[in-house]
Amino acid sequence: MNFITTELTIQVAQTAKEFAIQYIKPHLMEWDESQEFPVHIFKEMGKLGMMGVLVPEKYGGSGLGYFEYNAIIQEIAKVCGSIGLSLAAHNSLCTGHILAFGNEEQKLKYLPKLASAQFIGAWGLTEANTGSDAGNMKTTAIKDGDDWIINGTKSWITHGKSGDVTVVICRTGEARTKDNSTTFIVERGTPGFNAGKKENKLGMRASETAEMIFDNCKIPDANRIGEVGQGFKQSMKVLDGGRISIAALGLGIAKGAYEASVKYAKERHQFDQPIANFQGISFKLADMATEIESADLLIKQACDLKQRHLPMTKESAMAKYYSSEVAVKVSTDAVQIFGGYGYTKDYPVEKFYRDSKLCTIGEGTSEIQKLVISREILK
Repeated sequence: MNFITTELTIQVAQTAKEFAIQYIKPHLMEWDESQEFPVHIFKEMGKLGMMGVLVPEKYGGSGLGYFEYNAIIQEIAKVCGSIGLSLAAHNSLCTGHILAFGNEEQKLKYLPKLASAQFIGAWGLTEANTGSDAGNMKTTAIKDGDDWIINGTKSWITHGKSGDVTVVICRTGEARTKDNSTTFIVERGTPGFNAGKKENKLGMRASETAEMIFDNCKIPDANRIGEVGQGFKQSMKVLDGGRISIAALGLGIAKGAYEASVKYAKERHQFDQPIANFQGISFKLADMATEIESADLLIKQACDLKQRHLPMTKESAMAKYYSSEVAVKVSTDAVQIFGGYGYTKDYPVEKFYRDSKLCTIGEGTSEIQKLVISREILK
């Protein structure tokens, strides 16, 4: 394994950092309070190649690897978790699914638009009553000649309202049977495809989360991704890579909270000295730094395996599980270090605190990650 940071990764990270400070930081609390999904920001990121990080250049993407992708998400999330989350969902899920399993015609049609942010992507697996229990999904697709008729509702979908195109997984067989789901591409504006309720969330409020409703939505068989019955298997492979992006998201949030805490601990004086001099504070910072380094190494291990096309289900689950829990712990300690100020919106750590929790839930809860890890080690 080679974890040496290349010059390319450093340059990409610096570009993302400068973009976040210039274009995101001045508006992040405004977007958080109003729950605005700032589509224009993603259009700007598209111009810099951040919306098609892993997409090959022949499809209009940046053609970069997972180390660069990890660095970009971290730098964005250090400033705003919401923007980092939407960036990760667009790249890893919708775009990633088409890149991994789409045919050449589908790739040529959709990847250039997704990589440039002409299209914002959504990905629909989760339903109200089948979150982790995806094999029992209620959304169905029934063959009708050369078309498919989709009916059902997907819940908790990032960009479920504003996404221009969605990759949706539908049940095409009996519930709880093997190979019972299939993947389809559905464009916004297709009759029978509408947005439902937009969620009012604790954190990640500038990342749109909404229902997608399918009511006799007819799409051609050409919009089917891969073979009939392979939807769930495809999704699990997509999530393996997606977990790296959520791990990077959690680590970015943790780093943002930690850096703010170090700065504050040096500046805040009590009893005629910086609070960083007190063991109760300095030991918290030591724990935060150690946990961040540990999460970073787990993520780099998963990136390395993914880059070399080696099995990484266990490693990506470990990275996602640990990094997301670290994000919650570090941001919690950050609020404690800031004291009363940490509980106000005048300082950044309360937002890191609210945003962090989603990392332990989205793309598989911490409990699901433990299930994945335990199954892998007990094989």
